[in-house]
Amino acid sequence: MSSRPAIASVLDGLVDMHVHSGPSPFPRRFDHVEAAQDGARIGMRAMVAKSHHHNTQMDVLAMKGRLEGVKAQAFGGIALNSTVGGLNVHAVRMTLRMGGKVVWFPTISSGRHIDCHPEDGAFPTTTVPLTLERIDIVDGEGALKPEAIEILDEIKEQQAVLNGGHMYPEYIKTLFQEAHERGMKRMVVSHPDFVIGADPALCRELIELGAFIEHEVGMYDPEGTQKWDPKNLLTWIEALGPEHTVLASDFGQKANPKPVDAWLRVGEALLDLGLPEKDLRRMVRDNPTYLLNLDA
Repeated sequence: MSSRPAIASVLDGLVDMHVHSGPSPFPRRFDHVEAAQDGARIGMRAMVAKSHHHNTQMDVLAMKGRLEGVKAQAFGGIALNSTVGGLNVHAVRMTLRMGGKVVWFPTISSGRHIDCHPEDGAFPTTTVPLTLERIDIVDGEGALKPEAIEILDEIKEQQAVLNGGHMYPEYIKTLFQEAHERGMKRMVVSHPDFVIGADPALCRELIELGAFIEHEVGMYDPEGTQKWDPKNLLTWIEALGPEHTVLASDFGQKANPKPVDAWLRVGEALLDLGLPEKDLRRMVRDNPTYLLNLDA
């Protein structure tokens, strides 16, 4: 593709906050080091490895030797599903104090995800038999559970990123309202139109609380499993503004292309649709750089 060098220069300095590299109980295309190495094709500055099942910061630390000399920094985080004990502040504390950057509230253990994928943890498919338990962040009266609030305090103290996971949109709003009251400014909603079901109006409410809306370019890759129309992504960007939007790949699964290839194809598609280069750079570089506090 003749224009690849041009789009690669636009993407230079990209920070991918949502990479599903391995190890994982789900089949993965490559490990965290290989993902970081492949990022050199577009000058990737940093990436965050995400697992639905375990704290990835310990993976990254274990791979430290192999990461030496790799330009892109690799960071980990933790998703608060049943395999880490759910709303487990002890696990969060260890992850963040060991250098982790992101805490995803329940993803595959959220009620919303289970509603959409009632396969009991088998979405997309696990390589080993696992158990899954629903994790809710509110009590019977709809108030945040004390352990959720304790986790927010730890995230704030460590200047990490709060991600709403795959929860019901009203749960994300309840959580982000509490975070906003605590003065937290690094909040992210992933793929609002996939699983979660947060419409643009609700997303604007979350933006008012300080949230960034993350869209996954992997869903718009014509060679991926979803193949959504990039015009839909541009509509979201125009509706909410590039200043409130983050783009990430959400790739690394064995059945999907490499994240870099999705970045090249979808980035080019967005520019072809008329998105200004400066807006693309803001969403792939400036906003995630701020969220991960890379220039601190």
